[in-house]
Amino acid sequence: MTETLLADGRWSSRIHTDGWRPAPATRTVTAPATGEALGEVGLATAADAAEAAERADGARRAWAARTPAERAAVLRRAGDLFERHAEEIRDWIVREAGSIPPKAAMETTIAAAECHEAAALPTHPHGDVLTSNDDHWSFARRRPAGVVSVIAPFNFPLILAIRSVAPALALGNAVLLKPDPRTTVSGGVSIVRVFEEAGLPAGVLQLLPGGADVGEAVVTAPAVRVVSFTGSTPAGRRVGEAAARHLKRAHLELGGNNAQVVLPGADLARAVSAGATGSFLHQGQICMSTGRHLVHESLYEEYVAALAEKAGRLPVGDPAAGSVALGPIIDRGQLERVHGIVTATVEAGGRLAAGGTFEGLFYRPTVLCDLTPDMPAWREELFGPVAPVLPFATPDEAVALVNDSEYALSVSLLGEVGEAMRIADRIDTGKLHINEHTVADEANAPFGGWRDSGTGSRFGGAQANIEAFTETQWLTVRSDIPGYSF
Repeated sequence: MTETLLADGRWSSRIHTDGWRPAPATRTVTAPATGEALGEVGLATAADAAEAAERADGARRAWAARTPAERAAVLRRAGDLFERHAEEIRDWIVREAGSIPPKAAMETTIAAAECHEAAALPTHPHGDVLTSNDDHWSFARRRPAGVVSVIAPFNFPLILAIRSVAPALALGNAVLLKPDPRTTVSGGVSIVRVFEEAGLPAGVLQLLPGGADVGEAVVTAPAVRVVSFTGSTPAGRRVGEAAARHLKRAHLELGGNNAQVVLPGADLARAVSAGATGSFLHQGQICMSTGRHLVHESLYEEYVAALAEKAGRLPVGDPAAGSVALGPIIDRGQLERVHGIVTATVEAGGRLAAGGTFEGLFYRPTVLCDLTPDMPAWREELFGPVAPVLPFATPDEAVALVNDSEYALSVSLLGEVGEAMRIADRIDTGKLHINEHTVADEANAPFGGWRDSGTGSRFGGAQANIEAFTETQWLTVRSDIPGYSF
């Protein structure tokens, strides 16, 4: 077993299809905080993806035929390896994704947990005994889907890939992994190297970084039966449409414009802390980030002032060079999108209580107030460190404001629990947290959004994962062949 996963350079300028092989093109891995070149990753082509799908299809049956104990053992070893190499992988996430070290450490911790949780899947019940009026035994059993394509984004590159890769493998599938090219090492290479060291057979997991053409290829390849996509809502629509045309299942975890509701009487300091964490963690580049702060009118002015004061004190800088609260936005295009929304909101009458400025890719944590619900920063997914704040007067008004969104991923209710419970039953959202902020994920908990936030809970926990990555087969058994009428 190697002492390091990533330092030997075997992955440099290569893709992984039945082993590491030279890629037809490469991309420089760049640290967004400094512009430093961190290495060269290989880029696949659509033809590579089509070939990899066939290879995966050839490898999957032997893997599925392994005993549950054998597959579970590989997943357990993978979890142990994520723990053993956590510091090395964490450092790559810090540099490649611009993450602060605590956020990067959370990714490695959850990656290990996802593998350990998935290790239990092979021995879960995989079907039901059915009643029948015919003289036979009747069963519904779950079978591996076949080849699963996992398309993962840049923001939480490790977690958002491994949460599909691990259960799909555990349940006997082969996987094509397409990470975001900007975070291929932490979101792709590290996973392949872990499973190499864990003893996963060749061909069962293949790494295909690339652009939109590769994304289309891993969706449309005939051998692929299930697509697990995490990313923006517009891109998710295209993936879903392509999958539907080819009669494949697509599990889509998409964007969010998540609300935090601060009820009357809530602890102001703790509510502000929750709101700052929800909006500013990883520069707001999280689908679960708090994009709307609804604050009861009795607390509104104090909340805005306290949140703005906190935003003004948060240090922003290179997370690899020192202790900071926020690192860089992933690239210039994303920064310009965030700043464009902030600028348009101010031009529409909103007020900057804090932030709204940037240097390089470092965007200051921003607080917007004096808003109306039709302003861009309130209606659009920000994906940046921006906290729009709006007052409300009654529970009915709060419920209406929360539900008035195309998105429905995560909602936080802060304050008296009885009132929060009454409101909770009226909220449309895939995830709801009382007295916690909007950003939460656990390996054994179902995760997913409604409406434009995705196709529901397709990740997390045995029930969701077995449903996501297996097919149901009806099986009957008679004691002998009956005498049919023909």
